[in-house]
Amino acid sequence: METTVKKHIGRNISRIREMKEMKQETLAELLGISQQKMSVIENTEELEDAKLNEIANALEVPANAIKEYSDERMINIISHNTFQDESSAVKNLYNPTFNPLDKLVEAYDENKKLYERLLQAEKEKTTYLEQLLKK
Repeated sequence: METTVKKHIGRNISRIREMKEMKQETLAELLGISQQKMSVIENTEELEDAKLNEIANALEVPANAIKEYSDERMINIISHNTFQDESSAVKNLYNPTFNPLDKLVEAYDENKKLYERLLQAEKEKTTYLEQLLKK
């Protein structure tokens, strides 16, 4: 079941900001306004398109997503960074700069080295204790 909230733009902005774990102060700074002004905006039912577009850019979501807010759609947009805008599709922005398998192999090799050092330390302890027993 999709929950759609269309009537209160300010509340939609607030919900999106909270979903992105962004403080009101942070969004206000991105917009170059005070936190108090941001609070007023989030309590405003309607916003002019220019201001809405500015806020949408700061939140990294399409303005249409704010106007036609739904929990499920926003979760998809935020978690996957994919959405259809009126003009074009924004592609997935996640492009890792490393190969995850390489990282896994590196972790395995590091664990192997640590194990070998631990084994060597235990051998040295055993040798030392044997020497003590012989004396």
